[in-house]
Amino acid sequence: MKTYIKHNPWQIIEDTFHPEHNEFSESIFAIGNGRMGQRANFEEEFSGKSLQGSYLAGIYYPDKTRVGWWKNGYPEYFAKVINSVDWIGLDIRINGQVLDLAKINVKSFERRLDMQQGVLYRSFVVEMADGAQIKIQASRMYHLFASETASLQYSIAALSGDVTLEVVSRLNAQVINRDSNYDEKFWESIDQGKSGLGVFVAARTKKTGFEVYAMLETTVSTGSVVRSADETVTRPGCMAEVYTLNLPKSHICRIEKRVAIVTSQNHSVAQLQEVVQDHLQTLKQFDFDELKEKQAAAWHVIWSESDIEISGDVAAQQAIRYNIFQLNQTYTGEDERLNIGPKGFTGEKYGGVTYWDTEAYCIPFYLATQSPTIARNLLIYRHQQLDKAIENAAKLGFGHGAALYPMVTINGEECHNEWEITFEEIHRNAAIAFAIYNYVRYTGDEAYIWSHGLEVLVAISRFWAQRINWSAEREQYVMLGVTGPNEYENNVNNNWYTNRMATWCLEYTLECLEKLAQQQSDVVSAMEAKLEIRLEEQQKWRHIIAKMYYPFDAKRNVYLQQDGFLDKELIPVVQLDPLQRPINQHWSWDRILRSCYIKQADVLQGLYFLEDQFDVDTIGRHFEFYEPLTVHESSLSPCVHAILAAKLNKAEKAYEFYLRTSRLDLDDYNNDTEDGLHITSMAGTWMTIVEGFAGMRIKDGKLYLNPMLPNEWEGYKFRVLFRGATLLIAVDRVGYSIDNISDTAAHIQTVTGAFVLAGKCSIRVSNDR
Repeated sequence: MKTYIKHNPWQIIEDTFHPEHNEFSESIFAIGNGRMGQRANFEEEFSGKSLQGSYLAGIYYPDKTRVGWWKNGYPEYFAKVINSVDWIGLDIRINGQVLDLAKINVKSFERRLDMQQGVLYRSFVVEMADGAQIKIQASRMYHLFASETASLQYSIAALSGDVTLEVVSRLNAQVINRDSNYDEKFWESIDQGKSGLGVFVAARTKKTGFEVYAMLETTVSTGSVVRSADETVTRPGCMAEVYTLNLPKSHICRIEKRVAIVTSQNHSVAQLQEVVQDHLQTLKQFDFDELKEKQAAAWHVIWSESDIEISGDVAAQQAIRYNIFQLNQTYTGEDERLNIGPKGFTGEKYGGVTYWDTEAYCIPFYLATQSPTIARNLLIYRHQQLDKAIENAAKLGFGHGAALYPMVTINGEECHNEWEITFEEIHRNAAIAFAIYNYVRYTGDEAYIWSHGLEVLVAISRFWAQRINWSAEREQYVMLGVTGPNEYENNVNNNWYTNRMATWCLEYTLECLEKLAQQQSDVVSAMEAKLEIRLEEQQKWRHIIAKMYYPFDAKRNVYLQQDGFLDKELIPVVQLDPLQRPINQHWSWDRILRSCYIKQADVLQGLYFLEDQFDVDTIGRHFEFYEPLTVHESSLSPCVHAILAAKLNKAEKAYEFYLRTSRLDLDDYNNDTEDGLHITSMAGTWMTIVEGFAGMRIKDGKLYLNPMLPNEWEGYKFRVLFRGATLLIAVDRVGYSIDNISDTAAHIQTVTGAFVLAGKCSIRVSNDR
């Protein structure tokens, strides 16, 4: 763990230079606006540890797969949202000496992320080799109010005497990815030059043919004097402007860089130059302070919709805001072609592409904090890729419209190349089906089932019906050779979660088909013609539901994670040597596979999804059996355990898991944040408070609440949108209040009863727990 991030309710602060952990800090202080984003790389040259990263949503490259043993069905490439135009670069020389924090004396240093206003700050004082002392103050924004633009200000002050200053401002499209499988360059330059507004570069991705056009305006000034560039330097794919000046003691040189970056994904190629010029012209209307004001106003709207306030625990408060901040600057929901990569705009790992995390963890956050359109767009993203999911299943030998959604994708094609994941971690299909159910349950929007959802559900159900097989020995259906959510088990038989979620998918699809018969005749006819589903097929599904095998231990009265789980040596995690943790960084894969240790919630994931089908005692028995064996080495694990612990009134355990999920990156629990943040699991932090501590569920079309308050907190409050109503919920030691701040009435249920809360009304409820 790392503990040098200071606790502050609205700021992320690093007040000492930690060059050995710089890649970790680059991840932590990353910023973006939903359309593009960047790791917190230094503007000036830095020869120390650094992962350069600037990313554009949806712009990817199909990097050729690298595997040791090719198997039929493997994808030919791994799609990656690739490193793109570097616009922040400044080469700075003081009296001819390079400003490089890895090579000079850093006397003071602070990096600060203002989450409330969406601005990254950095300041430091250095002493050069010749004794000259310089103070730098920098600030950077990815504009929410104009998502194809960004800006920075970089000030240089001479503290100890007059200095000679050389500044080179770069716009560079000749960038590379560290994780390129074959050290291949993904970009080719197609244009560059200088116009009246600034320098520009244009580049095209190889193979996929995305075109990117970037234009940069650099302004260098001392006092009221604006300096002109002494020279413009052109190198392949890179434009640079050179400024030289004498800077007297106590004077400040201020550099401003404003960039517009547009792509052929969002504009026609013929329009790119015009659009980028219009964007820069718009920015010219405002000075830098005015740009910060516009940024703060845009973030104020977001915080008014999604903030969670915690009283009495600064570390917890900082953590939830950090998670909400990163979620909102990764995905805004305005473009249904986009999704939420596990690392967002913060690193190369996982390729910036889509996993089942979105459906399992992110959907609840966007349902409750944004317009229903946002969550709907995430569902439509999968519907648009249904044909590809059917193709993916066909490559593995499935037919009749069966769909297997990819484990990893950006365009609908599978691009994950580990056999135990690509072929076996098929439970991802269930998360996509559950997200449809979750959306309809929350919004009441059953029209979505008929317009989009039922097609997906039927295709997924067809896959499950073909993937299982009948066991003559058991006289039941079984599912062989799978990987469940616990990826520390591969190629197992009858993973309980996968088996149960498969039958749940069949149950829900059949339920929707029964409701279809009640719709208007034109809807019924259109859907029946499209789906071509026959009575015999539905009867087969019912037989599978009735005769599915689930591994079970009668002695412990628990479902088993998979066949043979009890053959393992069941040694609790607390008995492991702390120096061997995380085990994935210390043990061989063979040792991990033979152990009992669980990477993330597996059986408990199913109990979380389907909790209405299990009583509290059942959930409690499974929690007591599986949690002690869980190492939580997936970012997706602690939140599910926190929610279940809260349901079981295990307040201290729930709080422990809350801290782990909320500060997973801030404190680097798993020693892997340097690769990038765990964006999708951050939605689990929100779930931990709202579904865990507040006990929020949707039951029979009503918003159900059963709050608890951790001992470490004085209170907390949050806002949710529910079927047109906006509710502010505040929890304290005595009980909780519900304030309907909208005009729409809300149907509420608590432990003591159900009621309708009219618009602009509030109610106080005594503590039920």
